[in-house]
Amino acid sequence: MDQVMNLVNAVNDFLWDDKVLLFILGVGVLFTVWSGFCQWRALTHGVAVIRGKFDRKGDPGAINHFQALSTALSATVGLGNIAGVALAVSLGGPGAVFWMWVTGLVGMALKTTEVTQALMYRNTDDPENPSGGAMWIASRGFARISPKLAFFGKAVAVIFCITLVISAVTGGNMFQAWNVADITFSYFGVNRMLTGVILTVLTGLVIVGGIKRIGDVTGRLVPLMCGLYMLAGIIVIVVDFDRIPAMFLLIFREAFNPTTAQGAFIGGAVGFTFLKGMQRALFSNEAGQGSSPIAHSAAKTDEPVREGIVAGLEPFIDTLVVCTITAMVLLLSGEWNREPDMAFRTTPALVSVAAAADGTPCWSLEPAVVTGDERGAVAGQQVYAVLHADRDDKVGTDHHQLTGTLSRADDGTVSIAWDPAGLASSMKPELKSAGIYMSWKGATLTAKAFDRAFDGLGYWLVPIVAWLFALSTIISWSYYGEQGIRYMFGDRGIMPYRIVYCLLVLVSCSSFIRSENELDIVSSLGTGVMLFANIPIMLVFGRQAMREYHSYFRKLDKGEFHPHAAPSLTDVAEGKGAQ
Repeated sequence: MDQVMNLVNAVNDFLWDDKVLLFILGVGVLFTVWSGFCQWRALTHGVAVIRGKFDRKGDPGAINHFQALSTALSATVGLGNIAGVALAVSLGGPGAVFWMWVTGLVGMALKTTEVTQALMYRNTDDPENPSGGAMWIASRGFARISPKLAFFGKAVAVIFCITLVISAVTGGNMFQAWNVADITFSYFGVNRMLTGVILTVLTGLVIVGGIKRIGDVTGRLVPLMCGLYMLAGIIVIVVDFDRIPAMFLLIFREAFNPTTAQGAFIGGAVGFTFLKGMQRALFSNEAGQGSSPIAHSAAKTDEPVREGIVAGLEPFIDTLVVCTITAMVLLLSGEWNREPDMAFRTTPALVSVAAAADGTPCWSLEPAVVTGDERGAVAGQQVYAVLHADRDDKVGTDHHQLTGTLSRADDGTVSIAWDPAGLASSMKPELKSAGIYMSWKGATLTAKAFDRAFDGLGYWLVPIVAWLFALSTIISWSYYGEQGIRYMFGDRGIMPYRIVYCLLVLVSCSSFIRSENELDIVSSLGTGVMLFANIPIMLVFGRQAMREYHSYFRKLDKGEFHPHAAPSLTDVAEGKGAQ
């Protein structure tokens, strides 16, 4: 297992190099300027479109603009907003939030462009069930440039489909299921595999119905889960309203000058903060990945730009609204850099264990008994101690986590068994605190932050919302991966894919992913490979998308499109509002 994770981590080092991130950011800025700041159009015209004022029954497609947006949001507004933001803050610090905002803004331009391209090249042979995405852009677009490029276009399409399936089973499936299993175990002691079985059954019941059933479910689920989560977050923020200015100052300062380790936070350099902020924002809002265009390609419309503008709302809702609420709750609560949760009864001694593969000495602590069980220690709960050791140049800190697992004796004594692999360091480490920290990961960390504001709020709210978020994301991503399988193998590949996809939900809830770091590694892989495949396609066909974009808004500004009265919200949500 360690060898697999090391291999995936090596791939991530290449995919998430700082130069790659700066390039993606530059592409977002390019389309922002090229479109004349399409973010404003999304926030104005895009709202009118999803309200149903431009819906037409005769347009090709399976679902209306609102349902297409809801389906795409059900994949983006997921545990990336709860667990992903927590990962960004716990690993990259408050400064990571600033880079999430930047990525969200330029992501609006990326999303508008890629969805416009997808609608321009989608397959509408079956008007009631159109297909679209980067695979269709590549295969049809290159063939349109020159028949000699048709084979090349199909090869690029297959490469994209492979990355699409990888992302579907890692970030769209495993990340979601693992977090739900973890928070359900941490709060209620429910066996992780039982959670996996329930999630697997629910996923299977929905995905067999295809995009129309997915659109129907997400059209109701997304507004409910977003509203519930945002309401609770706003309540927490209002309680600490006087601390908000200081929090924003902290975010801006830490974005460019991160502090050293404090409490539960082990610190990191500005480059690592930038990396984690962009990683988690791109994972959450999926801008530039090429995933959302697949859902939007099912929309009822004959105007590609119209759906592209609707898609531009996704990063705004996902990153600048929902992710920001999570970040504010985490930072205002102080849960990210809290003091030790439990204390050592007697400070354990550092001991030498077997050396690492490269010969570097490894260190650990003697088994320890702890006190201070007020935060709910359960047998099997992971914890960590903070050690000062060799500097990690990749992260930019000389503080490290040594993980362990809690156990409880019959007499109630709580003790820790440390990771036998220990911590590799050429210097003998130094224990930085006479206490240990509960290893609250992802969604669980966010839940604990809510609990700090109102005791019990996180206990009920976050597990419920996590289940809703995770289920909606898993079923939406199943459709994305399914479209990649359909392109490569036809309909004969759909059922085997659905079976494997559901089984991977179950696998994710086992001990396959063991830590917060491994969770970050797995989810980053899927996002990284899709960006690597999709961004070049966007650039090749960017001129066509921008030409279509400016042509559409010239017509809109001249009054050539005639909106009708908006239907009722119920009709819009149920797809009955098209005229």
